[in-house]
Amino acid sequence: MNTNPQHILVTGGAGFIGSHLVEQLLLRGDRVTVVDDLSTGALANLEHAKRLFADRLEFVHATVSAASQSSKFPRFAEIYHLAAAVGVRLIVERASQSIETNVLETSAAIQWAVRDQAKLLVASSSEVYGKGVRIPFSESDDVVFGPTTSSRWSYGYSKALDEFLTFAAIKESNLKAVIIRFFNTVGPRQKGDWGMVLPRFIQAALAGKPLEVHGDGKQQRCFCDVRDIAPALVKLLAADGCFGRVFNIGSDQMISMQALAQNVLRVTHSSSQIMNVPYEKIFGKGFEDLQMRQPSLEQIRRAIDFSPRIALDTTIADIAAQLSVACKGERAA
Repeated sequence: MNTNPQHILVTGGAGFIGSHLVEQLLLRGDRVTVVDDLSTGALANLEHAKRLFADRLEFVHATVSAASQSSKFPRFAEIYHLAAAVGVRLIVERASQSIETNVLETSAAIQWAVRDQAKLLVASSSEVYGKGVRIPFSESDDVVFGPTTSSRWSYGYSKALDEFLTFAAIKESNLKAVIIRFFNTVGPRQKGDWGMVLPRFIQAALAGKPLEVHGDGKQQRCFCDVRDIAPALVKLLAADGCFGRVFNIGSDQMISMQALAQNVLRVTHSSSQIMNVPYEKIFGKGFEDLQMRQPSLEQIRRAIDFSPRIALDTTIADIAAQLSVACKGERAA
């Protein structure tokens, strides 16, 4: 328990990662205000935290830019900015909304942190690496994007701009900030609504439907459980040596999408089939995907001794258990 409790702001705190982070902060003994417009988050994600810490948790239904104009909030000691557009399908289908959400809301969060003289953690993405120049992706690598005529790259461009805005505030306003690049965070409370691959596979397996693998399934990704990620975010913002730096966060153990689908079938004991679907059928003509996306974790290991501990099979089983309970509840209702 924190002997010096603080008032913390978490934007996007009703989201999948945000809600787990909120619980970590409450367990530390802090008071937490969540600002979320519920565009991709859900109040249900905060139910567990409310049951345990109702007296120290406040929820505000608003965008960051709108909430930042209010005078009702006290001064925050720390701000975790996780509010963002999420999911490949959302980004492809609603590119303009995704770009505006990422850039404008991040700008508002930065201004809020500068005004309160708060420490700031900004959530970025592995999409900042674009096509990548080498494997594994390192924080100091150059970035290579496709043309602006392809909306597929718009998310990466927007998150890169978020990082530029943060570094500008660090230089111009002495902001104490840390930037995090997430690599495929998974776990309980994540939904497949906007193309998140693991819950999408698990939902299909539980329903006895085909698991749709995009392309040939040979593309490889690294998956890390949110319950390993959330505590690390708190540690990063608490470490003075991390300010002004960018950190990859995730697992560096790669698995192909075909193998991931097979793992889901094995863990869930599902008789569903795996069906390979061309990218253009899902995302339209010309969509590009990377064959490998793997982070270098050298910097975060040195900074906070980060080492993911939850096995992928455990994550799959826990997501499946939660989705099963949710389905039973919907049928009962």
